[in-house]
This record gives sequence, structure tokens and C-alpha cells, in this order.
Amino acid sequence: MDRLASMGVFVAAAEEGSLIAAARRLGLSASMAGKHIAALEADLGVRLLQRTTRSLALTEAGRAYYDRSKRILEAYEDARREASDARETVRGVLRVAAPVTFGEMHLSGAVGRYMALHPELSIEVMLDDRYADLLAEGIDVAIRIGQLRDSDLVARRLAPCKMVFCASPDCIERHALLPTIEAVRRAPRLVFSDAVSKDDWTIASSDGGRHRIDGPVRMRANNMKMLLAAARAGLGITYGPSFVFDEDLAFGRLVSLLPGSETADLAIHAVYPTSRYVTLKVRSFVDHLAEEFRDGFRV
Repeated sequence: MDRLASMGVFVAAAEEGSLIAAARRLGLSASMAGKHIAALEADLGVRLLQRTTRSLALTEAGRAYYDRSKRILEAYEDARREASDARETVRGVLRVAAPVTFGEMHLSGAVGRYMALHPELSIEVMLDDRYADLLAEGIDVAIRIGQLRDSDLVARRLAPCKMVFCASPDCIERHALLPTIEAVRRAPRLVFSDAVSKDDWTIASSDGGRHRIDGPVRMRANNMKMLLAAARAGLGITYGPSFVFDEDLAFGRLVSLLPGSETADLAIHAVYPTSRYVTLKVRSFVDHLAEEFRDGFRV
């Protein structure tokens, strides 16, 4: 007999608590289900189920065999589905949620290139800095930056994300910003108003001490691109994720402050609701993002 099929009958019987119910679930006759169990027990040389006319229970060996069998069957189904996916076309509608600035600056290009590869797919992108409830809102994939709150979501790391302090050369000159923590603490700040991290505007010096940069606030905004524009205009120092400021830092429009000190090191993840029965469109999109951001962000 097919041992994989027999294993499936055994798992179904253990879960249903009845050979008849297991047979019904698998579309078999009760006698055939019994033959599968008997063949397994004969092959293993051990009793897996204690059966009476009214009940069915796992033996100690049966409980151990059930756990292993369940994992083997799940792995087989995953492998079969992946092999089947290779013959399929990515199609349908993919709903993606992401933070506003990251979406505008980096996700938009990645999404466009993905859609060019899959002409039968449509994508709905929702940009919002709040944490969306993926199940309640029908979202397939979300981009999360920083600490992950939802332990029941599957997460795949896409890229690191260092927080940086920076200012324009004009701002540095006007406020005589010496490369010291005390000097930077006196400078006017451009602050992201929706920050939730307890380490916001905190830096670790080379001696291990932690210091909060708490100078006067010149501007608050709930959008990082507005703060970026204000920093370029020399209105003050700002603090935020490296993916916002990397291009300006690379071209000298902004200058990193206190580069020898340490700031929070966040991470960018793609999250989705479950690792089982992941659709081809979700799996291929997350794979695409991982490849897009493997070497950081385009400057």
C-alpha cells in the first residue's frame, strides 16, 4: 500500500477520533481505511491506535507517530504546491500596505518592476503610517519597519534600517554645530510627530553612555519627506531612517551628525498572515522585494 496515503488515513483517524469519520473525510470506505491502518502497524511492528466498537485512541507510540506524520504530510503538501506553482501564472489582485515615505521613495519602483514581470496581476497599495490589521482589512503583504508587534504574522527581513541624525551644511555652519553631543543637543529640531519608539532621538556615545537629543523643536510633521525638505532648507537638525536621507547624504546636501556614535538599528520586514498555503502571488512578491532590497536602496 502507498505509505503516504496510509499515513494520511492515520492522521485523519487521530484527528477525527473515528475510522469511519476519517474514511468519510478522505472519500474511502471504512474497510479500506482499516486496511491502511493495519498495513502501517504491520510495517512498523507497533500498535498505533486502540480501537473499540465505540472509540478510538492513540497509543503512546501512536501519539509520537502522529506528530511526525503530520509534519511529513504538511511538508509534502508544501512541496507539491510549490511544484504546481512553477507551472502557474501570477494573477489576481495583491493588496499591499506600507509606511507612507518608504512607499513613495522605495516601494513604488519595486512594485512597478514587479508588475512589469506579471502582466496578469493587479496591485492595490495602501500607504499609511499606522499598523494595519492584515486579516481584518484583507491585506496580503505589509511592510513593517522596526519592532514587530504581531507575533502571529510570518516575517521576512528585507533590509537593515539605521536611524541617522543629520543637517544641511548651512545649518551646521549657522549654529556652529561642533561634532559633540552637547552642541547637537542645543540645535533646533525637525521632529517626526508620529514616532512611537522609546529610543526616539537617543544616541549612544563611544563610552557606552546613552544621550537624548532634546533641543528646541522648530518643526513637527507627520511626514518624513516634509522634514527632509525642511532639513535641506537648513531649518534644523532631523532624525529618521537612513532610507529617507541616504541620497542627500551621498550627494552632500545633508551631513551626518556624530557619525562615530550609535543610533537605533531597525529592520525592514515584509509580513503576511500565514506560512501555510501562501499564494503564489504573495510568495513571489515577497521574493521580489527581498531581491530588490538585498543590497540596500538605490541612491
